[in-house]
Amino acid sequence: MPLLPLLPSPLVLVGFMGCGKSTVGRLLAGRLAWHFCDLDDRIEAAAGATIASIFASRGEPAFRELEFRALQLALAESRERPTVLALGGGTFAQPHNPGIIHNAGGATLFLEVPVEELLARCAGIANRPLFRDEASFHALYQHRLAFYRQAQYTVAASAPPAQVADRILAALGRPAMLQST
Repeated sequence: MPLLPLLPSPLVLVGFMGCGKSTVGRLLAGRLAWHFCDLDDRIEAAAGATIASIFASRGEPAFRELEFRALQLALAESRERPTVLALGGGTFAQPHNPGIIHNAGGATLFLEVPVEELLARCAGIANRPLFRDEASFHALYQHRLAFYRQAQYTVAASAPPAQVADRILAALGRPAMLQST
């Protein structure tokens, strides 16, 4: 039996809102028997409030500070146990975050989905504080795309979550057929 490559930890999923970071991340962590961390969930738990309410009551700068602290903690914990980390849509677009993520030694994976598909996925979701209208959605996507493209891997994510997880494993050199489903 061939030796399977060791995977770097954390596996950090980046991408725009609605691309599937949380869903695919949970599935991927389950297949690898790794810990899963959703950064947005961690922020909400620490703040005792939803992200939308943090934005509304304290503003984006306060949210980004909470996000930065939660990211630092999640990256530190990933040294203790293999982790799949799903970032918020704007986390990787903050100037200091890609550097600390890179220094953590894991791998970054951009889950790429066409903007029109993202818009369709997000249109009915009310808890997205930066989704105001179609024009601002497109503008925010275009602004963040250059940051997402700095990820080490790009994975086409216009597919069912299990197929996206298979693509991630293939990109990392770990055959999906050897994973439990």
